[in-house]
Amino acid sequence: MRTPPTARVAAIILGLQALGLVILVVWQVIALGEGESASLPSGIALIVLTLIGVVAVAAFAVAVVRGASWGRSGGIVVQLLILAVALGAATGGYAHPLIGLALAAVGVAGLVPLVLDVRRQAAERRAADDEARR
Repeated sequence: MRTPPTARVAAIILGLQALGLVILVVWQVIALGEGESASLPSGIALIVLTLIGVVAVAAFAVAVVRGASWGRSGGIVVQLLILAVALGAATGGYAHPLIGLALAAVGVAGLVPLVLDVRRQAAERRAADDEARR
């Protein structure tokens, strides 16, 4: 079975986001080792939660390539969370609008191919159902 282009693009973006989370884990470990964390248990918990995020986002990428709907659904949730973080980064007392814009671009770049892949899958399912009724 050949992976459709929309699924391939979505999976690549999810894979890159998982890689970005790995880089964030490395950064967190270095910061914890240098004593930049106010609380050791909180720092460790943040690292563990970020690692769970790495596993989840990577699993969504693999699932999207395999055509599993749960991968697309999970990927869409990840993109919406990224957009929520982007909004928070762009507004508020400690706003960094350019960081917010960069995060929003990443979220939109992931959301668009995922939604297009959902629409493609739904169209294929409708066509198969119509064919089966004939």
